[in-house]
Amino acid sequence: FDGDADRLIVIDELGEEVDGDQVMALIATELFHTGRLKGDGMVATVMSNMGLAEYLKGLGLTLARTKVGDRYVGEHMRAHGFNLGGEQSGHIILSDVSTTGDGLLAALQVLKVLARTGKKASVVGRVFEPAPQKLVNIRYAGTNPLETDRVISAIARAEAEMGEKGRLVVRKSGTEPLIRVMAEALEEDMMKQALDDVVEAVEAEA
Repeated sequence: FDGDADRLIVIDELGEEVDGDQVMALIATELFHTGRLKGDGMVATVMSNMGLAEYLKGLGLTLARTKVGDRYVGEHMRAHGFNLGGEQSGHIILSDVSTTGDGLLAALQVLKVLARTGKKASVVGRVFEPAPQKLVNIRYAGTNPLETDRVISAIARAEAEMGEKGRLVVRKSGTEPLIRVMAEALEEDMMKQALDDVVEAVEAEA
């Protein structure tokens, strides 16, 4: 858990990290199969992996996306009747029990599945195959690089080339002078190409 225990990281018996997307998929599956999932899906941010969305789609469920920040997730949940939402970072909201993220509640949900199934964490914590995804942080000085023609054009080209097979999230950090570039795609080469092209443009303007 982090300092105030509103986030968690699950480590399986092999010492491997189970990220927040996998934990949310695990909890969503449990709630869905026991008839307790509301809103026909769940809420996550733009940073959550495409693999999570594809997995939920296979169950006939939706993944509603919001801006980064647990408050945006919570607001969307309340406005649209969802009872599960969270962030890839392990900040998970179970609104039937609590109005905010609670690492202890999320941990109990994971332990419940482990106890019910008798399976190991390395098994139940691998709910879906994640799409190749990478995040790069670029420090800048002065004006916002995202407002330059070069960066705007690079982002547009990358998004056009990936189409429905990939996603690009480029944003300013809310706490540091950083530009965060996240790319993911169903094919790793496509993801790397899009990421490299946009990072190169941002670095040139930083």
